[in-house]
Amino acid sequence: MATANHNLSNYDKTTIPNAKDFRFGIVVSEWNDKITNGLYKGAYDALIDCGATTDHIIKWDVPGSFELIYGSKKMIEYQVDVVIAIGCVIQGETKHFDFVCEAVTHGIKELNLKSDTPVIFCVLTDNTMQQSIDRSGGIHGNKGIEAAIAAIKMADLHRNK
Repeated sequence: MATANHNLSNYDKTTIPNAKDFRFGIVVSEWNDKITNGLYKGAYDALIDCGATTDHIIKWDVPGSFELIYGSKKMIEYQVDVVIAIGCVIQGETKHFDFVCEAVTHGIKELNLKSDTPVIFCVLTDNTMQQSIDRSGGIHGNKGIEAAIAAIKMADLHRNK
């Protein structure tokens, strides 16, 4: 496993643009909310730490990860600089996992191709709940933090390059 015994959520603020002038949209799946709330907290705290203001962070909840696509599309229309799509799909006994993971991945990719607003993929696709816990504030850090740092960099790229 690539992340075994590594916390990938550490960042160097000196290498990240100041986030104070960017508007962030965060769309969060309510499914597996113990995980998605942890991811959201990591993202929110990292954005604030990097200069974002609370009034420039808009959070919308959607029922599940599949709905992240539509929620992100609507958030783009809300004229934010970047969207973070936060979800968690855990492998079960049926092919539902495969269909949802593929659809969400493809849908977010399509939003990035068709829109001028970057959408950051922060959807855990783990085999077990423990793996998701480990990646949403556990021993492997918090993928929400990583998504926030990517969002700041992409908002800067979108606006200034």
